[in-house]
Amino acid sequence: MFTFVIIDLYMEFTKLYTLYKEKSLTGRYVYNDSISVLIDSLSTRFSVVELGHSVLGKKITGCYYGTGKTKILMWSQMHGNEATTTKALFDFINFLESDSDFALAIKKEFTLFMIPILNPDGAAAYTRVNANEVDLNRDSVDLTQPESTILRKQIDAFKPDLCLNLHDQRTIFGTTGHKSPATVSFLAPSFNESRDINEVRTHAMQLIACMYEDLSQYIPNQIGRFDDGFNLNCIGDMCTNLNIPTILFEAGHFSDDYQREETRKYIFYSYLSLFNALLSKSYVNKKIEDYLRIPENTKSFFDILYKNFQINVGDLKKSFNFAVQFEENLIEKDIKFVAKIAQIDNLENHFGHIEFDMNGIEIQDSLMNMIKIGELANYELPNGAKIVNGLLIK
Repeated sequence: MFTFVIIDLYMEFTKLYTLYKEKSLTGRYVYNDSISVLIDSLSTRFSVVELGHSVLGKKITGCYYGTGKTKILMWSQMHGNEATTTKALFDFINFLESDSDFALAIKKEFTLFMIPILNPDGAAAYTRVNANEVDLNRDSVDLTQPESTILRKQIDAFKPDLCLNLHDQRTIFGTTGHKSPATVSFLAPSFNESRDINEVRTHAMQLIACMYEDLSQYIPNQIGRFDDGFNLNCIGDMCTNLNIPTILFEAGHFSDDYQREETRKYIFYSYLSLFNALLSKSYVNKKIEDYLRIPENTKSFFDILYKNFQINVGDLKKSFNFAVQFEENLIEKDIKFVAKIAQIDNLENHFGHIEFDMNGIEIQDSLMNMIKIGELANYELPNGAKIVNGLLIK
C-alpha cells in the first residue's frame, strides 16, 4: 500500500500558504463572478463539470481532481454569506496544481470532487439562504430546492468515502474554558438522536483529532468542537446517517480579522493537515477521547463590550454595561459592518473581541434611555467622547 509521510508538515504550512494563496480572492464577498476566471483557467489536471442551476439560473459548477481509489466530496458556500472556506479551497486548488510530492501523492491516492459555491444566489445576495429564502442546510430530507437536489445527486452518484462540509460561523463563538474566539471549529456529525458513536463517526473524529493537533501549533485554545445535536435535515447528519464519514468545518473569528483572511489561512492549514493524516495513516492512532477533549464551542462573545459605565438609582450607584454586535450588509459589492446594540447588562460570562472599560463614567438618564437593543451604536458621551459605529472615539 502506498503511504506518503510528510515529516513535520506543520512547519511548512506558512510557506505553502504564502506560495499558493489565491490573491484575487479577498474579503467576505465571494460569488460566481469572483471565481469564474479561476475555474476557467484550471489546468487539465482538473475536470470541470456543470452540475445544474440555482433558483435564479446561476451555474453550479464542480471540479474533479485526481485518479485515486479514495473519493472525497467537498462543498462550500451552502450558505451564501460563508465564503472563507471557498477562499481557502482555491488556495488548496493552487497547491494541487503544483508538482510538489505532496500534491502528486494526493492526485495518485484520491479522487476529489469539489463544489466551490453550492448556493450562488445566496452568495450574490450575501445571504445565508437561497433565492427562495430556504436554508439549504435544513433541506436534506425534503430536497425542495434545486441546489439541495444537485448536492444529493452528487452524493448518490459519486459515492464518496469522505465528505467535507465547509462553512463559516459567527463571531459569537468562543471555546469552553478559554477567553479565546473559536477561529476554527470541527464536528463529526451525529447519525441518530442518541448521538451514538459508530465506525463512521469514529473515522471523522480521528481525522479531526489530527487537524486539532496540527492547528494547535498555531492557534492554541482557538479550536472548537461544534455541537453534535442531531437533525436529519442537516446535510452532515444526513451523510453520516448514510454511512459516509463527514467532517464539518467552521471558519470563525480571529482577532481584528473581520475580513477572515487570517482564518482563511488556518482553514488552508486544516486541509493540508487532513490529507497528510490520510496519506500517512497517522489518524489510526487517534482515539475518540482525543476528539472529545477538543473544547466545545460556546456562545460567549460579542463584537464589542462596554463595561463600567455608572448610573445613579436613587441613593445607589450601579454599573451599566452593554454589548454591540456587527450586522453585515452588502452595499455596492462590499460588506459594511453596522454596529447595533445586542445586549444590555447580564454580561458576566461574556467577552468582547474589543472591550472598553469606561472606568465609572457617569451616564445620564437621557443617554441610557437611548441605548436600546437593536438600535445603532452611535452616541455622544458625557466626557466628550463619542461612540461611532460601535467604536469609542476620544
